[in-house]
Amino acid sequence: MNLILFFFIGHWFLSLFFHSFFLHRYASHQLYTTSKNWERVIYLSTWIVQGSSFLVPRAYGVMHRMHHEYSDTVKDPHSPHFFKDIWGMMWNTIVIFKSFKTRKNLPEPQFTREYLPVWNKLDHLGDHVITRISFALLYVGIYIAFAPSLWWFLLLPIHFLMGPIQGAIVNWCGHKYGYINYHNGDHSKNSSPFGIVMMGELFQNNHHHQKYNANFARKWFEFDLTYIIMLGLNKMKIIRLKPLVQEA
Repeated sequence: MNLILFFFIGHWFLSLFFHSFFLHRYASHQLYTTSKNWERVIYLSTWIVQGSSFLVPRAYGVMHRMHHEYSDTVKDPHSPHFFKDIWGMMWNTIVIFKSFKTRKNLPEPQFTREYLPVWNKLDHLGDHVITRISFALLYVGIYIAFAPSLWWFLLLPIHFLMGPIQGAIVNWCGHKYGYINYHNGDHSKNSSPFGIVMMGELFQNNHHHQKYNANFARKWFEFDLTYIIMLGLNKMKIIRLKPLVQEA
């Protein structure tokens, strides 16, 4: 197999897994508990695999909680129904995320009441421009060493912005295209009945119906790969899945 293809697929799925497992299901929703040591291991792993596109968990968690509270309204940080294209939605998301990250804009208290993972030293390191450029140069070096042709270099921008790109796909497609299992009062959709490529993240309709359910799949044909991995981690006692909370 082409080593560059292997690297791209590995980077995509590792970044996506920690995005879903740590940033989304832990930092945002606290769907499981873990020890402080394991939290640090997972936190560090998230930084390493996201690399140049590292998303600070505290800011991510706050913004995502806002997304659920104000889903597909004008106060939603990234509803696709208020932007003419995905680029405008991404830019708006980046501006809001940056304001929370730098604490220039303080969120409403309701979005910080639940636990938010914070590791100030790692956040500072991971968010530093030199660190981001160093990861980007690492990706470029791998392509220089192993890419069979220059065409493969077209994949580099995806590596550079992996985390935001995955988030944009989920928020754009997951609120515009697909089918619904539940009427949630918003535009959330299940974009794919399989969920493998986005590891369960495109079951947005299911997730918005029960945000405290660690399993985003509902129908027999829906498959949430992230949740399957979480079951294994739970069995290994690395995490402890929380019982499902019935929502009003």
